[in-house]
Amino acid sequence: MAETDDKQSSGTNELYLNAAIGFLSVLLLVLAISLFTRIIYPRIFNERSETQAKLISNIIQIEVLNGCGVPGIANAYTGLLRSNGFDVVETGNFESFDLQETIVISRSGVMDNAYRVANALGISEENVIRESSPDFYLDVSVVIGHDYEKLNTD
Repeated sequence: MAETDDKQSSGTNELYLNAAIGFLSVLLLVLAISLFTRIIYPRIFNERSETQAKLISNIIQIEVLNGCGVPGIANAYTGLLRSNGFDVVETGNFESFDLQETIVISRSGVMDNAYRVANALGISEENVIRESSPDFYLDVSVVIGHDYEKLNTD
C-alpha cells in the first residue's frame, strides 16, 4: 500500500514538474518573439526636430488657458484662433485667475510663432515670453487675462 502511495505521489510531482516546464517554455517563447519584434520594429520616439526645422509644418499648435476666471473664455478664443489658421490642441484653466494682461508663452523656443499669435490677437510684444521645455509638444500657450475685451475678435 505504501508503494502505491509513493507511485501516486511521484506521479503528481511529475505532473506539476511537467506543467511548470510547459509554462516556462511558453514564457520563453513569448519573450523570444518579443525580443525579435523589438529588434525588427524599434520604438519611435516623438521628439521635436531642432536640426531640420524647415520640415516642421507651418501650423502653430496652441493651448489656450483661462487666466481671468470668466467661464468659457478659453473656448471663445479657441474658435477665434482656429478661424485664423492656428491649431488649438488644448484648452483649460491657468494656475490662477488673477492675470491682468493676456500673455503669450513660446513653448518651443521659436519666438516668431509666439509673435504671430500675439499679432493675431492684438497683444503687445512685451507680453510675449519664452518658456521652452522639452516636455511641451506644442508651440505656444495663450493665457487670457482680464484685458480680454481689448483683444482682437476678428
